[in-house]
Amino acid sequence: MTMNDNKLLTMKKFSVILILLPIITAACCKEKTHLSGPEYDKEKQLIEKTIHSCIGWAGKKDLELLHSVIANDSAYLEVDPENRVVRGFEDFRRAEKTWMSPDFQAVRYEIRDLNINISQSGNVAWWFCMLDDINTWQGNPASWLNTRWTGVMEKRAGKWVIVQMHFSFAKE
Repeated sequence: MTMNDNKLLTMKKFSVILILLPIITAACCKEKTHLSGPEYDKEKQLIEKTIHSCIGWAGKKDLELLHSVIANDSAYLEVDPENRVVRGFEDFRRAEKTWMSPDFQAVRYEIRDLNINISQSGNVAWWFCMLDDINTWQGNPASWLNTRWTGVMEKRAGKWVIVQMHFSFAKE
């Protein structure tokens, strides 16, 4: 073999490596593209349980349950129909004094038309539903009826937590 033949052989090997490298990398490092079947159904059930816990905690005033489903960091965001925007978990906790007061009583809640979507990565989910959150304050009705409720969740350390929520009332 001449020196030119060696160079040509080396160039061919290098070309094959350049062609195969992206294919091999994609095959080895392929990200999970989407949940399906029983795995998808299981995640949807966990997400639905998280949604119900976010409202249902009030029946027993179980703050531990509530805190377990809300992102406990400064990135948490909630938009309420009374023109209040809650920014961060510490801001969220400021309302606990009201909720834990004996003047506040959770009566019941109903979630209708729940629609849950999970991202292709399986780490983010978003939902939409209609909510009736029936409560009293000092014995008087203090309810949110026919409330549109949307939200975003992230799976952190294997657990779904709510990172953003938006509540709104339809205008007549």
